[in-house]
Amino acid sequence: MEDLVRKNLSEIKPYVPGRPIDEIRREYNLKKVIKLASNENPLPPPPSVRRAISKAVMEANRYPDGDCYYLKSAVSDKLGVKNFNLIFGNGSDEIIDIIIKAFMNDGEEVVTSDTTFLEYEIVSRINSRRVVLVPLKGLKYDLEAMLKAINARTKLVFIANPNNPTGTYVDRRETEDFLARVPDNVIVIFDEAYSEFIDADDFPRSMSYLDKNVILLRTFSKAYALAGLRLGFAVAGAEFIKAMEKVRQPFNVNSLAQAAAIAAINDERFLAKTKSIVSRGKKYLYKALDKTGIEYVRSEANFILVDLKRDCAGVFEEMLRYGLIVRDMKQYGLSTYIRVTIGTEEENRKFVGILNKVMRAKENQHDNRLKAGRY
Repeated sequence: MEDLVRKNLSEIKPYVPGRPIDEIRREYNLKKVIKLASNENPLPPPPSVRRAISKAVMEANRYPDGDCYYLKSAVSDKLGVKNFNLIFGNGSDEIIDIIIKAFMNDGEEVVTSDTTFLEYEIVSRINSRRVVLVPLKGLKYDLEAMLKAINARTKLVFIANPNNPTGTYVDRRETEDFLARVPDNVIVIFDEAYSEFIDADDFPRSMSYLDKNVILLRTFSKAYALAGLRLGFAVAGAEFIKAMEKVRQPFNVNSLAQAAAIAAINDERFLAKTKSIVSRGKKYLYKALDKTGIEYVRSEANFILVDLKRDCAGVFEEMLRYGLIVRDMKQYGLSTYIRVTIGTEEENRKFVGILNKVMRAKENQHDNRLKAGRY
């Protein structure tokens, strides 16, 4: 049987998502579980979105609009682009796959970071493409090193901005210097899944780069609270979109997702509420972590990377017993870090209380072992 499977699949480590609430509830026999692991919106979709879904479900017996015409019109109005600058997918993951299939030839390579959204590497390898991984510098994309990694075989460069899982970003000056020096035969993809949470004044004006070999990725999974409906999109020049449409599966975005996204992008009050919750929550967590002396990385996204200065797996498992799911960063090569999503005020307070309790218990275990001479 193994002889029938593509040989390169044995080298691929599948993406491990954050553990679901129901699974932890069953495993640990808990009544309530808080999930702060997957950078989701802590709020459920607003009434406007729920009404749109209820209306659309009455036509679920029909295939969806394969062109996403009305969704394209809604998004193009908001972003100030044309319909022909947009393509939608079943989450940004599918858009990444579409990009690789549309633009990469045999022997061409992908350049990205060694600590970033894992799907860039995973999807590239599934498509039998070689990936060159460039280390971060100070937990931030090293654009100078990435330029040096580009060679005659390079076709795509993936940059998450802000980066997941670090929350750091490359600024406007760095980005424009990088784009000015990238060879003309290389396409740069900026993944801006967290763009709605940006506060930095020097963040790149990415829409102004569409006249270059640039593709932007956006999503409805985070700020718009539609993670469960799986909807991402790309913004690019018309010729790039035309090529990507040739490899896109028909009816890849379901009708409920389309209806929900149109309502969501027009609900400015809900977006403002979400951004306010994240902004206030981030400030609270910074202050709480500063008070306990636990180190963290300041973030331009809706999550914070926290350095526990000890093996993160044990802390992660212990927090599960208290009904709190965060993200263990071992898969990203950050063995002492956890990533926590900004939640509601109550969820953030629960996180701080449980983290402090678990860390104190770990310190006590360490002290007791020292006294017993077990080290």
